[in-house]
Amino acid sequence: MQLELHSIDVFIIIAYLALTIIIGFWVSRLASKNLDSYFLGGRVMPWYILGISNASGMFDITGTMWLVYICFIYGLKSIWLPWLWPTFNQIILMVYLSCWLRRSNVLTGAEWITTRFGKGHGANLAHFSVVIFALVSVTGFLAYEFKGMGKFASIFLPWDLTPNQYAIIILGVTTIYVVKGGMFSVVVTELLQFAIMTISSIAVGIIAMMKVSPEMLHKVIPEGWTNLFFGWTIDLDWSGILDSANSQILKDGYSLFTIFFMMMLIKGLLVSMAGPAPNYDMQRILATRNPKEAGMMSGFVSVVLIFPRYMLIAGLTVLALCFFLPELRAMGGDPDFELILPYAIKNFLPIGLMGLLIAGLLAAFMSTFAATVNAAPAYIVNDIYKRYINPHAEQKTYIRISYAASILVVLIGIGFGFIVESIDDVMQWIVNALWGGYAAANILKWYWWRFNGHGFFWGMITGIFAAMIAPGIMATYFPGVHEIYAFPGIMFVSLIGCIIGTLATKPEDENVLKKFYTTVRPWGFWTPIYEKVKQENPAFERNKNFGRDCFNILIGIVWQISLVALPVYIVIRKMDGIAWAIAIAIITTLILKKTWFDRLDEETA
Repeated sequence: MQLELHSIDVFIIIAYLALTIIIGFWVSRLASKNLDSYFLGGRVMPWYILGISNASGMFDITGTMWLVYICFIYGLKSIWLPWLWPTFNQIILMVYLSCWLRRSNVLTGAEWITTRFGKGHGANLAHFSVVIFALVSVTGFLAYEFKGMGKFASIFLPWDLTPNQYAIIILGVTTIYVVKGGMFSVVVTELLQFAIMTISSIAVGIIAMMKVSPEMLHKVIPEGWTNLFFGWTIDLDWSGILDSANSQILKDGYSLFTIFFMMMLIKGLLVSMAGPAPNYDMQRILATRNPKEAGMMSGFVSVVLIFPRYMLIAGLTVLALCFFLPELRAMGGDPDFELILPYAIKNFLPIGLMGLLIAGLLAAFMSTFAATVNAAPAYIVNDIYKRYINPHAEQKTYIRISYAASILVVLIGIGFGFIVESIDDVMQWIVNALWGGYAAANILKWYWWRFNGHGFFWGMITGIFAAMIAPGIMATYFPGVHEIYAFPGIMFVSLIGCIIGTLATKPEDENVLKKFYTTVRPWGFWTPIYEKVKQENPAFERNKNFGRDCFNILIGIVWQISLVALPVYIVIRKMDGIAWAIAIAIITTLILKKTWFDRLDEETA
């Protein structure tokens, strides 16, 4: 399906691309002072600006197209499926982990290692393993975005180019303003991108409400589609409506939904407790002005991201259900649900708004790509070049090396993008396999005093290795089994590496552990270190907030789910759902204000 764009729509798209380059050059003078300015914006930007920027980076249109597909098939139950990432990691960051991380006052996640493990041999190995993981994960994300951008552009843009040619051009434009302006240009352009995407998304939701009545929708959905909750099985039967949807449910592996849900929850909690991966999410936390604003920024992401994104998802889904079913049926047993988006744009958006939405979708792609590109070179420049090659260079030298590193990272990501065949394969590998290799070492570093740099290194290396070979093993011995079921095995291998590496070597220097414990103030298994700190400083009190933090996480997850459900209920005009979502959102907001927000000052002092 190829869209035919009016000249006005083409002008809007070209004007947007030109504007992003202009902004990059305009703010470049702010980024050229030093590495802190280039990668973290000098830590002067307000938390709400960084929150919008972070939300814009998460407004990935490839992911949005996947969310449209699952909303089409699974209805309100699809709201649970983004826990695969997991989306509720923002709640755990909000409640306590962002504050812990920001107290370190470092530039990158790898540099944070010195805060926890010092500067000995084990710390150097741990530092090296984080750099390797960061570069591997960023390469995977860039390949994912390259494939998604190419497929998107080949459908939506009118010129006769291949998907790879489109991807190279658009990502090249993005690279120009990222390399030139650093984080300042990323954040400023992301504010523009988020504004465009928000307007476009809400417009799509309103158009869907105007075109589709609740009665029309009810005729084309199976029983239970509007029900958020589920039983042992998914309990959706598409027979007689779209028979191929039943086959798709079996193929996805979600039929026994309770088992799958528990796997998502357990995996999500473990990954979230490990803290943010070394990407743009961590970078935004480190860029905040203080620990309190780090927590507020992470909470704000859920507030600003969810409503417009799910207005878009629900709007596209409703339009497809009521008007695109004949085309999907005609495709037989293997319908292409990714055609929902271009169909809705082609048939329901007026001139001008069509160009704005396509510019907004480009913005979503470019925002995620830009944030990833800006995060990756920090590890090459700060954690390799500055630390091991030229520690006393001038700041201008580091900035020039940052330019080169950004371009190198982009070229490597594009190279892997040419090799990768499936967007979904890359996404599933990142979410389920690679994160399995990350979780164990990064959980233990926060909560167990005895864990050392050698244990971290061996846990990360064995985890990354297990993640690399897991897809092949799953395809050979467990064909058709969902990738999430590889997560426990990968994490177990990594955990064994962590424990053996730790117990076979000495504990970290006591002074390093005491400094980390008094600075970051984590809860967990820190009693031996707490007792030593208490002897030196009788006024010191341990972190006793484990119970309250767990309670706030539970309330926060309920709060986030209500925010997700609300725009979907609005678009399908399910009034009792709207009432319940608003009521739950208000109640949980009031609880969080009392048990989390009002205590931020005392917790982050």
